Amino acid sequence: MQFPGPGRIPFPRTTGPSFPTWAEGVTAPFSGVVVYGVPQPQGSKTPMGLRGGRHVLVESNAVRLRPWRALVTAGAVEFIGADPNARGCPMDGPLSLLLTFTMPRPKSAPKRVTRPFRKPDLSKLIRAVEDALTDAGVWHDDAQIVTVTATKRYVGDAMALDQPGVEIGVYSL
Repeated sequence: MQFPGPGRIPFPRTTGPSFPTWAEGVTAPFSGVVVYGVPQPQGSKTPMGLRGGRHVLVESNAVRLRPWRALVTAGAVEFIGADPNARGCPMDGPLSLLLTFTMPRPKSAPKRVTRPFRKPDLSKLIRAVEDALTDAGVWHDDAQIVTVTATKRYVGDAMALDQPGVEIGVYSL
């Protein structure tokens, strides 16, 4: 299978460990993971005073972010299972991250609007998932990610989930 062109999702609409690879020499020990819930962005950090001579940084949207990251972490840990080594986790070397975020369609959005182009911004959604997967032990550090392909879609759109959430694929390069 060859890498699809821009705007196409490089994996089929399936889930589970039988998820195929999309390029020669690429392996997919961690792919096809679906986490349901409304995706939340990784907020900006706000300094909240000093503790022990150091600034304490707090996420600006921690109330909504913590449960979302916990869902993603739990989904990844469940997928990895009791034996992380069986799935090759934590993964080593350069990695490719593929994400499809399915967002709830606002009631005010006209039918002609087919893609969510307003907040939350995609880069902050990606950061939240990267940090959750780091916490789950999928990789050693999110600095290992060398390519990211991510899209935002509305529920009911083609290639979207049937409810809000994210589909995750991590590939060793």
